[in-house]
Amino acid sequence: MANQSALDTLIALAQRASDDAAKRLGTALKAVDEAEQKLTMLLGYRDDYGRKLEAAQVAGITPSAYQNFVAFIGKLDNAINGQREVLKHAQHKSGVEKAAWQASERKRLSYKTLNDRAAAELLRQENKRDQKQMDEHAARQAYYKR
Repeated sequence: MANQSALDTLIALAQRASDDAAKRLGTALKAVDEAEQKLTMLLGYRDDYGRKLEAAQVAGITPSAYQNFVAFIGKLDNAINGQREVLKHAQHKSGVEKAAWQASERKRLSYKTLNDRAAAELLRQENKRDQKQMDEHAARQAYYKR
């Protein structure tokens, strides 16, 4: 069986790697959340300006004001498309980081399982040795009582 201190070292290293992966995953998930919020905000602006344009058209609008509205809505549409790409990239990165965290967590748990098995085997050997000593002691007691 593997040396106990070597297993402890591997467990500590795997724990550190898992913690680092969890931090990266948290950062990636935060980036996804922020990208979603920005996209929602941009979509809200787009809807507001679309309603303002409709209201201005009903009330009457000059051609230059109309062109300004349309140009600004076009810029908002470009920003929305760009933000969708940012969100897509952030979601992909969070998926990659989640897979990395899961892999590091599996590795940590496998080392822990090995450690637990080694500890159980050590305990079994100690119990067997103790039982043997008690049997020998009982046999000696019975021999000397005769």
